[in-house]
Order: sequence, then structure tokens, then C-alpha cells
Amino acid sequence: MGTFRAVVIDKTEAGQQVAIRDFDDADLMDGNVTVRVTHSTVNYKDGLAITGKAPVVRRFPMIPGVDFAGIVERSSHAEFKAGDAVVLNGWGVGETHLGAYAERARVKGDWLIPLPTGIDAAQAMAIGTAGYTAMLCLMALQRHGLTPDRGPAIVTGAAGGVGSVAVALLSGAGWHVIASTGRPQEADYLKSLGAAEILARDQLEGAARPLGKERWAAGIDTVGSTTLANVLSMTRYGGAVAACGLAGGMDLPSSVAPFILRGVALLGVDSVMAPKALRVEAWARLARELDFGKLAAMTTTIPLDQVLDAARDIVAGKVRGRLVVQVAP
Repeated sequence: MGTFRAVVIDKTEAGQQVAIRDFDDADLMDGNVTVRVTHSTVNYKDGLAITGKAPVVRRFPMIPGVDFAGIVERSSHAEFKAGDAVVLNGWGVGETHLGAYAERARVKGDWLIPLPTGIDAAQAMAIGTAGYTAMLCLMALQRHGLTPDRGPAIVTGAAGGVGSVAVALLSGAGWHVIASTGRPQEADYLKSLGAAEILARDQLEGAARPLGKERWAAGIDTVGSTTLANVLSMTRYGGAVAACGLAGGMDLPSSVAPFILRGVALLGVDSVMAPKALRVEAWARLARELDFGKLAAMTTTIPLDQVLDAARDIVAGKVRGRLVVQVAP
């Protein structure tokens, strides 16, 4: 098949080096489905991988990118054939397995799901791992029995990718949404997605009390650390917080008080290794429940050549909403 364009991370004595260059098809890793990648996206994890700010990449050379949508070229997997439109999220792609920022990918068919009906490849990557994770969080809160009549829902890191989709999904499901952000200039943007209130990030910074004033019944947290600790301390009796991110740090300087005195639940949400049935359910619900007008309003499309700059920007907190990478026409 020859060569194709890809973002490639190499490790040298001088450190990590990243470039867009030709990559040989013969060097793709094992898999039973080869996909022509048409679209990808830029997630916070992708930013960490490309900038080297965290040890996301575990083999070199690595093609980063944890999400892709594309068309099957060849398949020996029973569920897929040439010409099928597919989506991939996670499974170590872009970390331990060559990833999405390339014109071709070879992966295990068990990692793929069919492109959901009613969504095209660009929309699938506008959703991406960020939106898929936001839906997993909403599903976790709903499995816990939480409904909008219990009180407001808070979203932290609300102007980011997961946060933006979470605000739109919660609002669409009838919740009074409190959007927490460190970017006050994004207030109008967040309100356009359905936020009813804007909470300054500094209101959730600093050491958390064991218990604070009860303010919300549910939460989707993308930040971790002291932000999550403060959110938990102010969650209403019997409420729950779905935690899916660590933009503020991996620590959790909290106490047991919210859990044993208010019956608050902390729901961990993982998107990388989620079982296929859960993925299919999440994507089917996204196709039905997400307001695609709001999705378009939060999405910017860039070519593959701009991925390196976008990675630096997302780690620096300069990216609003979602970025779609058009890998091929």
C-alpha cells in the first residue's frame, strides 16, 4: 500500500520529537481491520501525548490520536467489510497502539463500532471521546436514579470538550445546569449551550470543607483535585458526581464526610476500556439526544497540519468546545 501521511512521535536522546511525515504501511501494527481515516479530533489526552506533558505514549514511534472515524478498506473481522463506516474511541489507540492522526489505521475489529445512523464522520468526531464520555457520565448519573427534579447539576471545566457536550446533554435532558469555568468570557457561549448559571472556577478552588452548603444534586467533573473535592462537599443528600477527568490534577484532597453523612456517591467513568455494549448504547443515545445545532456551534474544524499547534493550545486551556481534524477529504 506504500506510505501515508501521519503525525509521528519519536523518542530521541534529546527527548520527544513530533513531526508530520510519511509513514510506511508495512510498519502498521497487527489488527484485522484496516481503515482509511477521514476525521479525528483533539482531546486533552491527545494534547498531553503530543506535548509530552504526561506519559501518555508508551511505545515509540507512536502515531497519536485516540479517536477516528473512517471507511474500512480491508477486513477479516466477521462484523465489518470493505466500505463500512466506523468509529473508534480509546482502547489504547494513540498510547500503546498506532493511532488516529494518520491517513490509515490498522486495528482490532472488536474496538470498532459502526458509525451510528444519522451521524456523519465529521459529526462523530465533533462528538469524539469528549462527547461520548459526557454521555457515559449522564448515563451513570441516571443509573444512580438521579433526575432533574432532585435539583441542579454542575459541570466543571464547562468550556472544554467534555464540559461543553455535558452542558448541552444535561440541559436537553431537563436539568438546571450550573457551568463552572475559569474563562468568564465564555459565559455567553455556555448559556447558548443551555447553562442556566455560570460559576467562577475560583469558587471551587482551595481546600474543601468536609461539608459545604448543599447546592447541587448531580455533577459531571472533568477537573479532579480540589475542584472535585469542593463539588463533593456541596453535593446534596443522596446526590452523585460522575468523575471523568484530571485537568486539575490526579489527587483528591477530600474527606469521607460527604459519603457517610450525606450519602453522596462518587461515580468513576472510564471511556477507554468501556465494554462494547455500553459504547453502542452511548452512541445511539448521542444520535437521538444531542442537539446537533449546539454541537455545530461548539465545533471548529482544522486540517491535520494544525494538530501540533492545537495540542499545545488544548493543554494551555485555550481551546473552547470541540476540534475536528479533517485527515482526508
